[in-house]
This record gives sequence, structure tokens and C-alpha cells, in this order.
Amino acid sequence: MSADLGRLLAGVGAVLLDFDGPVCSIFAGYPAPQVAAELVDVLRRRGVDVPPDLASEPDPLEVLRRTGAAGDQGNTRAVEDALCAAERRAVETAEPTPYGREVIVAARQAEMPVAVVSNNSAGAVSAYLTAHRLAAYVSLVVGRAYALPDRMKPNPEPILQAMRTVGEPPSRCVLVGDSLSDIDGARAAGAKVIGYANRPAKVGMFQAAGADMVITSMGEVAGVLIECTSG
Repeated sequence: MSADLGRLLAGVGAVLLDFDGPVCSIFAGYPAPQVAAELVDVLRRRGVDVPPDLASEPDPLEVLRRTGAAGDQGNTRAVEDALCAAERRAVETAEPTPYGREVIVAARQAEMPVAVVSNNSAGAVSAYLTAHRLAAYVSLVVGRAYALPDRMKPNPEPILQAMRTVGEPPSRCVLVGDSLSDIDGARAAGAKVIGYANRPAKVGMFQAAGADMVITSMGEVAGVLIECTSG
């Protein structure tokens, strides 16, 4: 595994990271289902007749996505604003992912630019990076486009934006992500993709989705990058 991962990373000029998963667990102290329920309450207060399946949706990003798909921009902005505020609170109790910090630092020490490409808001990501003394190591944060949930990953545009900004072609960029939206978005953008399977069920799922590599610990990536700087 480490040899294969080493070969993959040897041809990489920039590291792109999803945020919630590879870097931290954003909703560790402020559970995602609670946030999702609060977003549903925003819709109810605006007079929306919320269907039962949306009322029980545990993923706040999915609540936003479905609100956007319904086509009322006022409702979408209201949910977006509430989610941005919740994410800013959530990062105060977010749990760092083991070896996530080491990946970021080692990549920069290997002279690779690091970009965070997230479906979370850029403000929340930047607040976390600043609080954890990582902002200086990250060249770019591409967060969720405001009130445009259809532009979230798996839409490749955020990944393409990151690659354009760091100045590397897709073939020399790798995205590390922990969801199918990361895998699908990276493949659509032409980038290499490493699936971070932080739950056992994700291993086969990511392999079937076409990930170039599947890891179960960010330490695997950190180890290879550290070798690059010491070799």
C-alpha cells in the first residue's frame, strides 16, 4: 500500500483536501443532526410545508441542497445563512483528524501547495485553520458557493477553481476526501483522488467509485509525504 501510495504522490504537485473528514470532524461537538433540525426549523418559520423525509434528514448539507432544488432563493439564502452561522459555532468544538495536521505541514515542507476544497463554508474552514495554527500552511480555501448548493461537490467546479489557483494541471493534483461526492468531483475534474475511508463500509464503496487509492488513516499520506521531505 505505501509503495503504491508513494508512486501516486510522486507525480503530484499540489494536495487538495476536503475539510470535514480529512482535516477534522466539524460537527463532533455540535452534532450534524441537530444542525439539520435547526435548518428545518428555519424553513418552517418561513411557512414552508416540510415533507417528513426532509424533516428527519440528518445531514445539514442535504437540507441545504434540497432547499436549493426547490427553487425559492429566499429560502435558500435563509438556510445558507443559518448553516454558515452553525458551522462557525461548530468549528469551536471540532475534533482534529489524526494526522490531518501532519499531512498539511508535510505537504508544504515538500513544497506542494495545499488547498482545502470543502462543501462547508469558507469562513468556518478559515476559522478552524486559524485556531489550530494551520492557516500559514494552506495556500487556498475554496468553500461552498453562497446559496448555490448545486455548485457543491460532486460538481467539479470548486476543485477546478482550486487547481487553477494553485497553478497545477489536474494530472498533478490529488484530492483527499471521505465521501463519494469527493471521489466523483475529483474524477470529473480530472484530478487524482485518494478516498479516506474513515469507516470500514467506505473502503469497497470508494474502490467501486474509482478512487486511485483508498486509505484508512491520514497517517498513511503523512508518512509518505514526510519521507519525501527527508529523502
